[in-house]
Amino acid sequence: MKDFLLFFSLILSVMPTYILAQEKPNFLVIIVDDLNDWIEPLKGHPQTLTPNLNKLASQGIVFSQAYCQAPICAPSRAALFSGMYPSKTGNYLQVPDKDLKKSNAVSAASVMLPDYMEKFGYQTLGVGKLFHNGDDAKVFDLFGGWSGKYGPSPKDRMNYDPLWYGKPTGTSTDWGAFPQKDEEMPDIFSAEWAINQLNKTQDKPFFLAVGLVRPHVPWYVPQKWYDIFPKNNLSLPPYLPNDMDDIPPLGVQISSAPMMPTTKELLEQGRWKEVIQAYLACVHFADAQIGKILDALNNSKYAGNTHIILLSDHGYHLGEKDRFAKQALWKKAIQSVLIIKTAANTSAGKKCDAPVQLVDIYPTILDLADIAQNKDNDGHSLLPLIQQPESKKWPHPALTFYGPNNVSVVKDNHQLIQYEDKSQELYDLIKDPNEWNNLVFKKANNAKAKNLAKYIPQKQASISPYLKYDINAYFRALLE
Repeated sequence: MKDFLLFFSLILSVMPTYILAQEKPNFLVIIVDDLNDWIEPLKGHPQTLTPNLNKLASQGIVFSQAYCQAPICAPSRAALFSGMYPSKTGNYLQVPDKDLKKSNAVSAASVMLPDYMEKFGYQTLGVGKLFHNGDDAKVFDLFGGWSGKYGPSPKDRMNYDPLWYGKPTGTSTDWGAFPQKDEEMPDIFSAEWAINQLNKTQDKPFFLAVGLVRPHVPWYVPQKWYDIFPKNNLSLPPYLPNDMDDIPPLGVQISSAPMMPTTKELLEQGRWKEVIQAYLACVHFADAQIGKILDALNNSKYAGNTHIILLSDHGYHLGEKDRFAKQALWKKAIQSVLIIKTAANTSAGKKCDAPVQLVDIYPTILDLADIAQNKDNDGHSLLPLIQQPESKKWPHPALTFYGPNNVSVVKDNHQLIQYEDKSQELYDLIKDPNEWNNLVFKKANNAKAKNLAKYIPQKQASISPYLKYDINAYFRALLE
């Protein structure tokens, strides 16, 4: 009898936490570094292979017009986790995680998404590159680690070093088949750590975030991934040699990345396809890690009660506009991947073309968790679009900032880019997806540009004194 009573008391002691874990949904958030639209669901490149993202898209909803809030890692991730625009926090450029809340009073008062979830009973788990430095912001209950590196590197550069061309340093851009084994890649560790968490019994509802670094440069993956994409057969992205002729001078200055290769250079060297091969190989490698994590979730006890959100922190140019870089306000640099699969498979296989933002993810997660909204968030819950992907009633623009008063506005199939000197670019994203024709010079488009400019915040926060950024002369002068 004593043994029975002891067993019964043990059951009762476990039940409350178990029930709690089942009452609230879990969240699996996967952040992929520097992933542009070269995935099968977005058809950004005809030869890309992302079967696991394709499968996830068939089970969830793909947002074809998702945009980051800054076209570089640190401020994009800061906006994602704070739910706030850089124009409020002052975190426009690269900033150490530990300094994210030092910019101004608004950033100091911000509550990062994992911390907010913890207030409502969630266990927050993270691994890999989540913030720019992993989790030096110290917001996860349990952080599995990240080396701060993008994989093992050979002793010497393999195919590109800016010093070879008399260029300034400041990029790890390079490509080649390295290392020999997958097990040496940091994303393998991150995926396995996440899988181990999914195989454990969690006594609270969990928020599990996984940060994968590929396809961030250097584009190193083992040879077998390169072999899948024979370079001679690969298609090149659209390229217009005089593409920059109608760009305002300030737009040219801001987007300058002098340490990076240019399309003209790689064309002259006959090496452009090498980069395409390298990027596709890295994307395919990342997709494989995503597949392992998703398979682990599907085989776990949490499969029926977990929402999945997969995103990239921004896009990347791979030859368009004569550049191989992010660091610009054109669509290719600011478009993010965003796929959401709800636990109930709401809108499975659907696509939403409304312009949405990474800052929308914070309030969306709160809605899905049935948690009170954070009144300081700048974003809007995507739940109405998840429920009705083809709705035409989405009134919100997507805003991206690259330093104070350099802003992109996307709405109604148009993009306006306005720089701090008020010079502008205007593009019809349907008729001109490559952004080759700046429409702002035609008087007939004045009303469109003026209407989009209304969404640009009139008051923008001063740039944080903790930012570090040395990409070109414009930003060096801005931070002096």
